[in-house]
Amino acid sequence: MKYFKTYVSGILGGACIAFGGVAFLSLESSILGALFFTVGLFTICTLGLNLFTGKVCYVFQRDRTYAVNLPLIWLGNLTGTAAVGLLVQATRLSPALTARAQSVCQAKLDDSWLSLFLLGVLCNIFIYIAVEGFNQNPHQLGKYLSLFFGVMVFILCGYEHCVADMFYFTVAGVWSVDTFLRLLVITLGNAVGGVIFPLVQGWLLKDDR
Repeated sequence: MKYFKTYVSGILGGACIAFGGVAFLSLESSILGALFFTVGLFTICTLGLNLFTGKVCYVFQRDRTYAVNLPLIWLGNLTGTAAVGLLVQATRLSPALTARAQSVCQAKLDDSWLSLFLLGVLCNIFIYIAVEGFNQNPHQLGKYLSLFFGVMVFILCGYEHCVADMFYFTVAGVWSVDTFLRLLVITLGNAVGGVIFPLVQGWLLKDDR
């Protein structure tokens, strides 16, 4: 039951990112799109839901059970984003959002795997900054500014976020074996990027002692 709850929390986390994705695709302004995409991580952190890109940052600081849960969270995120994506496709919003999503996805499908991996690494450095800022900042305003700045920067820079991409691939209708493999490459990049700062911070603190 515990693993099932982890999965369901992942579904809700994926749905929240998809809600942000709908906002991003609906707005012509890239700055406003990045701003309102943040509603996803804002809701996830506020409600304590599971998001792979946030949870993976702490894999080396937690126990084995925590690591085992990560694939479940990833699958939950995939389920949640796909469900919202399919729901959107069944509405009058579909033509405009599908066209925009296809444009967004084309750059990902034309990119090299190395580029996707590195953009995934850079993305999750900012996710860690956003999540850790939310967790550790003693000021309420600072907590949420961390989320907004962290997310907005990675979007405006064009970095790759595997959970957001799950949603975009679904709305664009471009799933294939190649698409799935590219998503795995991005996921690996996110995992590497997410643990860089925590590992270095841990080493610095250990050295100080």
